[in-house]
Amino acid sequence: LCVVVFGSFCSFSCLQTFRIPSFAVAMQLARASALLGRVARPSSFAAPARAYSSHNDGEPTFLECFKSFFDKASKLSGLPEHTLNSMKQCQNILRVEFQVKNDKGTYDSVSAYRAQHSMHRLPVKGGIRYAPNVDLEEVMALASLMTFKCALADVPFGGAKGGVCIDPKKMSEAMLERITRQYTMSLCQKNFIGPGLDVPAPDMGTGAREMGWIRDTYQQFNSQDVDSMACVTGKSVQQGGIRGREEATGLGVYYGIREFLSYPEVLAKTGLTQGVAGKRVVIQGFGNVGYWAAHFFQQHGAKVVGVGEYNGAIYNPDGLDINELIKFWNANKTFQGYQGKAHYLSADRSTEILEADCDVLIPAALEKQLTQKNAGNVKAKLIGEAANGPTTPAADEILLAKNAIIIPDLLLNSGGVTVSYFEWLKNLAHVRFGRLNRRWEEQGKRSIIDLLEKVSTRPLTEQEKRDVIAGASEKDIVYSGLDDTMTNACQETRDAAKLYNTDFRSAAFLVAIKKVAVASSQSGKMFTN
Repeated sequence: LCVVVFGSFCSFSCLQTFRIPSFAVAMQLARASALLGRVARPSSFAAPARAYSSHNDGEPTFLECFKSFFDKASKLSGLPEHTLNSMKQCQNILRVEFQVKNDKGTYDSVSAYRAQHSMHRLPVKGGIRYAPNVDLEEVMALASLMTFKCALADVPFGGAKGGVCIDPKKMSEAMLERITRQYTMSLCQKNFIGPGLDVPAPDMGTGAREMGWIRDTYQQFNSQDVDSMACVTGKSVQQGGIRGREEATGLGVYYGIREFLSYPEVLAKTGLTQGVAGKRVVIQGFGNVGYWAAHFFQQHGAKVVGVGEYNGAIYNPDGLDINELIKFWNANKTFQGYQGKAHYLSADRSTEILEADCDVLIPAALEKQLTQKNAGNVKAKLIGEAANGPTTPAADEILLAKNAIIIPDLLLNSGGVTVSYFEWLKNLAHVRFGRLNRRWEEQGKRSIIDLLEKVSTRPLTEQEKRDVIAGASEKDIVYSGLDDTMTNACQETRDAAKLYNTDFRSAAFLVAIKKVAVASSQSGKMFTN
């Protein structure tokens, strides 16, 4: 079963032109689908673990949180109401349900989604998450956030997001591959994937392995497309990925917080000293983003005093050794039993790590972690949102009233999509960054060193020569580009906050809203009423 809506999600009267693949491709997809064990119509479908719109926690849904933050910022934009309303709507939505043969020989029903929020710029971009509670509203919220995240970072993409309602931790690699390929074929059938149309990436529950399966599936049906490698990002380097992508989001979190800790107005409001060194940091989430953020903060002199996960948390006011902690976590998938002076919090108390004594708090797990119930207990002076939507509107107001600085998600976690943009460019250029000019740069530096040694009384050591001469590697270029992107986005947000006398979240939204509005208005409209 496949449902596609183009235009408004809430009104089927907005149904527009369908994009239908060629007959040959459709036949290939049908044959491949049969090989994967797909049936035409499963007898029953598994309902998502989370209701479409749930208020059982007393807080608005993720999508409602996004719209609340958007509305708060948009009031300062001066843009017409119809323009702002159009920015909140998801333009295209795909929902598919299919059956996949499991390892026991029976069939499981799978629900999957893809939302394209705004196509003011193409391709649209957004990750694919595998989670047992993912639903359509969550995907729409993430796609919406992605649009403004790209705009703020000056990444020329529209926003999109995908989700598959499964628990990847309970599935074999073979079954995950079958599901991933079936989902990719559904995207191919409805033209929801392509280098110039819609480019997925990893998200929670997915990684380079799944992106490799997506790339291979897409290329099987688009073998004549020379740019087909760019249909997805977040791939391994061997599959066409880019060096630096794995750590990109965590590194972007570090760059963003580093910049804010250099702003005099932030230091005056928080009472913190300039720079990252010596700051006490607590991180909720020890996956890809949380680990790499912890790694870079420790590397630059910060003290990571607490780390939380879904099944427990650990806190040590004297600091944790992140290198040792990640080894223990990877081996045991729990913090319980970790040696040292650290205090362990069990699963039912793991969220208390958000209230631990620290200077900087980094929620890097799921949405809606800081709520009206615990925001008043947060001791951090600066909150950096590495996760998407970790703070509800009520919690946001409580934290702002306490003079806490909140660096919003659409600014702080844009490192992933920024480096995905670099990978996309690399795939379209068909050449590794630095390959054409690295040795030429080294040769020029070597000539300068030789000239300096002729007029200097002290010759340089071999190590000094290597340090000066070394040309930029692909990773060096990626890190430099990400640093520049985050620095500029932080400065634009800072300037808007000063200009409009507002908080940094509203400022970031304002910058992004105006960029999307300009891009949309300058494109014009093919059809007018």
